[in-house]
Amino acid sequence: MTDTRVLLVDDEPLNLEILVDYFEGEAPFSVETADNGEAAWQLLKQSGRDFKLILLDRMMPGLDGIGLLKRIKSDPALAAIPVIMQTAANSPEQIREGLEAGAYYYLTKPYRRDNLLAIVHAALSDAEARHTLSRQLHQHVNSLQFLDQAEFSIRTIYEAGQLASFVAQACPNPDQAVIGISELLVNGVEHGNLGLSYSEKTRLKQEDCWQAEVDRRADLPENRDKRVRLSYQRGNGKITLRVSDQGNGFNWQDFLEMDPERAFDPNGRGIALARLLSFSGITYEGCGNVAVATIDHRSDQ
Repeated sequence: MTDTRVLLVDDEPLNLEILVDYFEGEAPFSVETADNGEAAWQLLKQSGRDFKLILLDRMMPGLDGIGLLKRIKSDPALAAIPVIMQTAANSPEQIREGLEAGAYYYLTKPYRRDNLLAIVHAALSDAEARHTLSRQLHQHVNSLQFLDQAEFSIRTIYEAGQLASFVAQACPNPDQAVIGISELLVNGVEHGNLGLSYSEKTRLKQEDCWQAEVDRRADLPENRDKRVRLSYQRGNGKITLRVSDQGNGFNWQDFLEMDPERAFDPNGRGIALARLLSFSGITYEGCGNVAVATIDHRSDQ
């Protein structure tokens, strides 16, 4: 089993001791600790460490959690490592500051071991999905930059990743576009066609059985013929992506921004991340089962 190296950063020795105990015997994790931001930075910069996840205390003397997080996200070699921010407070302003700096996963002290491990597994799963998309992305030919118009349809989560990697090659910044395109397609499959609610996904993620339930629902007779459709259009200085599913829609207005109240859940940040990282804008039509995303394309202007 591949070793998953986790860096624990906290200036309180007792907190570090508790965290180490939480990971004890939990395969395949191995942990290293740092009691301040500068010490953590030195560990991260050492060659061969290859940390897969960072659990970071927000409030520390000297280089605090936000300062260290900004360093991590500005370093190309470290930016992809998921960071879980620990905080004793849950004020919207502080959470928003952490989200904007790149902490898309939060834990409020004190927390139970099962809460910690649910967020850890969710963060690692999301990071692996992004890494897989990036690998797939570079398997496709560069000639897709000449694509003007196209129509596609997919049925499964797996197909969503494949199509996102393909279509992103027709966008000006494929590595950014692929994350947002994948998010819209996956949402169309799981929440739209398969009817998986937000609360159900939260529970399934916490129980580490989300993929199994998605696969089960996809095989139900009533869902086998449902499709998520994507149309691609280039023109007038922008690329327009229209993603539609056969579901009943959702209250999309609640998910366009990073909501601090959902920062502690293992899911629910995807649309806001897509809007922030991948697209110039996202709007929804009808009941919310049609997403329209745009990407500025300066070469057309």
